[in-house]
Amino acid sequence: MSLLLLEKHGHTAVITMNNLPANTWTPESLALLQSMVEELNDDAENYALIIASTSEKFFSAGADLNRFNHDDKGQSFAFAQAFGSAFEALTNYRGVSIAAITGFAMGGGLEVALACDFRVAEAQAQMALPEATVGLLPCGLGSQQLPWLVGEAWAKRMILLGERIKADKALEIGLVQEVVPAGQALIKALELAAKVEKQSPTSVRYCKQLIMAARRQPLTSAYALERELFVRLWDTQDQKEGVAAFVEKRAPRWKNC
Repeated sequence: MSLLLLEKHGHTAVITMNNLPANTWTPESLALLQSMVEELNDDAENYALIIASTSEKFFSAGADLNRFNHDDKGQSFAFAQAFGSAFEALTNYRGVSIAAITGFAMGGGLEVALACDFRVAEAQAQMALPEATVGLLPCGLGSQQLPWLVGEAWAKRMILLGERIKADKALEIGLVQEVVPAGQALIKALELAAKVEKQSPTSVRYCKQLIMAARRQPLTSAYALERELFVRLWDTQDQKEGVAAFVEKRAPRWKNC
């Protein structure tokens, strides 16, 4: 049985967590996720990625805590490294990524969603980063991603106080962008992915790079990068195709190059 399932729907890939009953992460599944994302980055036909779950009850319960019930720091570091590498690869995915959250998204289960560009949650979903409750801390970029998305105060409530929030509150604080009825998260995610397919994949890649640059460098340095990437578009086929299609009043035929 594969821990992750990969399907392709046109220009959209769907990676489905399949480690039932709770879709916990293991070093093996994290390495597989990283490999899948890297392969999609090399696929010119891929524009969007959805992270989904085979379970309505658990999107993902995070790490299998049995893997941390020992005194081997080296083994623990390797697991933490696997989390960080996989979710960093997902964060840096060159297309648009969407998490279709069903049920509980706990610890690493929420962190994989935080690594996506958008999050859709079903009404029954609940989210938390409860690592401190069991003497750990988020090691899948959660301590950095969460405050950027919801602000420092809510990040502290969730991480330092161990608060679990429901889908409606997650929408209110900006943690998710859509709340849908049970069984509808993947459908909504596919609808969002269909919008991505109408955009120039090259422009999307450059725009995402600029948006993410705000996390990593001073604002003023990104001003120059914006102009640089704008001019660099003239070296791409998609720039020429996008303008030509508009002038000729037809749908563009993107090349992703």
